[in-house]
Amino acid sequence: MALRLFAATTSQGKLRDFRTAAQAHSIAIDPLPALANIPAPEENGVTFTANATLKAVYYSRFAPGILVLADDSGLEVDALDGAPGVRSARFAADSGLVDSPDANDNSDVWNNMILLQRLAAVPLPQRTARYCCVLVAARDGLPLLTAQGTVEGLILEAPRGTGGFGYDPLFYLPALGKTMAELDLETKHTLSHRGRAIAALLPMLQA
Repeated sequence: MALRLFAATTSQGKLRDFRTAAQAHSIAIDPLPALANIPAPEENGVTFTANATLKAVYYSRFAPGILVLADDSGLEVDALDGAPGVRSARFAADSGLVDSPDANDNSDVWNNMILLQRLAAVPLPQRTARYCCVLVAARDGLPLLTAQGTVEGLILEAPRGTGGFGYDPLFYLPALGKTMAELDLETKHTLSHRGRAIAALLPMLQA
C-alpha cells in the first residue's frame, strides 16, 4: 500500500508536480482536506525553509494525527542577488502589477515580464539561476522531516514552450537544450527541484 501524504497547497501546478514525482516512489499525495476553508498563514520567512516549516506546522494543527507536507519553492537569479527568491510567486505584485478582481489570474505572465525587464541588460551567459524547493513534513504542530532539491539553469530572453507553470518557459537547461516548459512530464520530474526534493524525502519517510 502506497504511503499517503497530504499537501498543504492550493496550487494545482505544484500538486500535479508533486504527485507525478511521488508516484515513482510509491507515495500518494492528496490535497489536505478542507484546505480551502483554512485561513492561510502569513508567509513572512526570509528563507524557503522558514516558510515551508511555518506552513507545515500551521496546517498540521488542523489535521490531527496526519502527516502534512508543505513546501516553499521559487527561483533564485544570481544577477539579481538571489531575487525573486521567497517572493517568486509575488514578484510582479511587489512591483505593483496585480489583476483586477474580475480578471483571470495572470500572475505567471506578469512575473515573467518583470523578470525579463530586470534582466534586460544582462547577457545570457550571466543569467544563471536555480529553482529551489524545500519540503517539510509535520504532524500535530511539530516539524518532523525536511528535504530540499535544486536544479541549475539559465534565464532566456524570451519564453519557450507551453508546459509547466511559473517561470518554466524562461528556465533553460543547457544540457538538454530545452526549457522546463518544453520537457515531457516524466523527464521534468526526474530532474526538477520538486522531484529531487521528493526523492530526498523518500528515505526519511521509509526510515
